[in-house]
Amino acid sequence: MLPYFLLILGLAILLYGGKILVDGATGVALKLGMSSGLIGLTVVAFGTSAPELLVSVNAALKGNSDISIGNVVGSNIANIGMVLGISGLFYPILIKRSVLRFDYLATLIVTLGFYALSYNGLIALWEGFLLFTAFIGFNWYLFKTSDNSPDEIDPEVQEELEHVKDFTWFTSIALLLGGIFGLYIGSELLVNNAVIVSREFGVSERVIGVTIIAIGTSLPELITSIIAALARKTDMAIGNILGSNMMNILSIIGLTAIIKPIEVSQEFISQDYLWMIGFTLILYPLIRIKMKISRTEGGILLLAYIAYMIYLL
Repeated sequence: MLPYFLLILGLAILLYGGKILVDGATGVALKLGMSSGLIGLTVVAFGTSAPELLVSVNAALKGNSDISIGNVVGSNIANIGMVLGISGLFYPILIKRSVLRFDYLATLIVTLGFYALSYNGLIALWEGFLLFTAFIGFNWYLFKTSDNSPDEIDPEVQEELEHVKDFTWFTSIALLLGGIFGLYIGSELLVNNAVIVSREFGVSERVIGVTIIAIGTSLPELITSIIAALARKTDMAIGNILGSNMMNILSIIGLTAIIKPIEVSQEFISQDYLWMIGFTLILYPLIRIKMKISRTEGGILLLAYIAYMIYLL
């Protein structure tokens, strides 16, 4: 019973550590005079991916590469199938044409590129550098082409800036260090006990990675999207989800492979990667026809995600 409790505890510490890391890092960034747009594209965007990053790096260093890859692949599938699906059931998610022309196309290219790099069964050091360089280049492009006016800044980023604007240097640095420590402790508990649980259940680390760990680390996106749907503020939801999927591949897999090359099992290549590509492809006709994800489209995505869970188990 203890491993199950420690697994859940690790996930909770991981998610909370990520939150206070973002608070502390944003507070420091404001003190250093960074603009709101730059903070949103760097500190907040990267900070919210920190839990997935620590889990993947920790798992790779321990030789549990199936958890490392499963965390990212499973999160990307969950973001489209579970997060967009459930959010669409609450309130229609409106789609801007610019999202189809840029965000969706970029996500598809990155997803297919990830599959191609993984096909030989290894994400090597140079491939990690390639992915992370693309991550830096992509964010540089976004910053250069974005409008830094308050109306064009993500409401989540605006809320975060408002939350931390009165933080002192001491508070900001304390939260930053506390968040880093929490991420380390949480990832240790999560990875170690996920391995124990997978052995007790007789399932592979791959399945644990794409289910329990991936769903757990996707919970913040799910909660945020549901809150936005209830508040009828869903115009940026699809862009945020597609951006998260790109960042998961470019930054998390990129950095992890730089620290230690990641082995990719044949099961991922022949099964889970194809599901990830399939979810990305099916999203296009669903959003292109009506330019929104309503209850019908949301139901289709959620049913497809449930089908994937049944397929795994």
